[in-house]
Amino acid sequence: MAASGRHGSVWRRMPVERMGSETGAATGRLTKSLGLWQLTAIGVGGIIGVGIFSLAGLVAHGDANNPAAGPAVLVSFLVAGLASAAAALSYAEFAGMIPRAGSAYTYGYVALGEVVGWFIGWDLLLEYIAIVAVVAIGISGYLEAFLAGFGVELPAAFTASAEEGGVVNLPALVVCLFVTFVLSRGTRTFGRFELVAVGVKILLILFIVGLGIFYIDTGNYTPFMPNGFGPVLTGAATVFFAVFGYDAMSTAAEEAHDGRRHMPKAIILSLVIAMLLYVAATLVLTGLQDYRDIDPTAGFASAFSSVGLPVVASIISVFAVLSILTVMLTFLLGVTRVWFSMSRDGLLPPWFAGVDRHGTPQRVTWIAGVAAAVLAGVFPIRAVADLTNIGILSAFVVVCVSVALFRRTRPDAERSFRLPWMPVVPAFGVLASVFLILQLHWQTWLRFAVWLLIGLVVYFAYGRRYALLNPRSPHHARRETVPPAE
Repeated sequence: MAASGRHGSVWRRMPVERMGSETGAATGRLTKSLGLWQLTAIGVGGIIGVGIFSLAGLVAHGDANNPAAGPAVLVSFLVAGLASAAAALSYAEFAGMIPRAGSAYTYGYVALGEVVGWFIGWDLLLEYIAIVAVVAIGISGYLEAFLAGFGVELPAAFTASAEEGGVVNLPALVVCLFVTFVLSRGTRTFGRFELVAVGVKILLILFIVGLGIFYIDTGNYTPFMPNGFGPVLTGAATVFFAVFGYDAMSTAAEEAHDGRRHMPKAIILSLVIAMLLYVAATLVLTGLQDYRDIDPTAGFASAFSSVGLPVVASIISVFAVLSILTVMLTFLLGVTRVWFSMSRDGLLPPWFAGVDRHGTPQRVTWIAGVAAAVLAGVFPIRAVADLTNIGILSAFVVVCVSVALFRRTRPDAERSFRLPWMPVVPAFGVLASVFLILQLHWQTWLRFAVWLLIGLVVYFAYGRRYALLNPRSPHHARRETVPPAE
């Protein structure tokens, strides 16, 4: 295809050489303030949270539409973690090569073309906002458990969605607005808060495991898989939500002091630390209490109450709220950086890419935070969790395909980390992600399809015309000509 044809094509690719430039449709620049351990903390903060404190209990106990996985919830986490590991290695190669805001959106744009990058970016806008919402719902459950320990009962109308018999989940709504405020204070402040909060989170899980091991009743592990392997696989698709925080962390690559060197290490470190803690914690959870009696919204609090430790249950509820906040912060950071990057590339209005004097994109931060608050207030937790999973799994498919294709088309590109066992690892990541997508309910597929159709309309109505890679983009009236698309 001729170069001019590529300029007008939806398959035009962002040149990798341009990834070091921070210029775009808007002049805003992000501040570089994150080191290796802050990046790792953001990754661990995004991975460990509602997945262990809420979804583990939900999958083990089951609900009206999903049979219980029982103690085999441990296997659900291992299956999800194995699938996630293949994608994590793919992310690590790209992050070391392209340390730029945008994560899977940017990788897809560079390797597969603009329309693929657009759809993944559009997908992540919804998924990350939904993740913030589902985590807020999880916090609400622990807050209720904490207050109940002091004899305080919140009105049912203001602690559940309409589908669950309430009016609005007010605690979840309020906590969304709180984390939005924290993130709006700037990346440096956020990074320090995340490092401290993640340290507290890891200590809490070690405390849970260290104390809980003395109260385990091995009889609770029988039957280990009460409803067969099907619910375990469905559970893996649900708890997958708990093992991909490094994806959102990679959106902060542009704010790292040395993104090429530190991002791959932070991605791998964060996933390894999280999976070790998950395995230990799920063994304790299902060992303390019969899976049929676990509270699906505040699993560890109910488990310790069941063995006569209500004070410990209250302590867990308090620190669970703090630790889950880090997940919300990580993914709220993620959606704002993807949104910022798409706007800077011209696919969305440049107004969204405006930053304040601290290098923080305030506009998209507050828009995304308010949107998450609305979702958290009116939707039940599992519906939101499944919606996030189908989107992230789709992003994983794109990243795994992209890394294999880019290794062939651009073998000369500088890589600070090279994915091992190419192409076996990315191929496994694709197959595992597709398999987990197929475990989700048809309603989730329908909601996802509707969102993508809306994105298709927005892309052809605005994004394709205004993209900086389009030589006829109105943005070029204010800019020099951009490098040619590949």
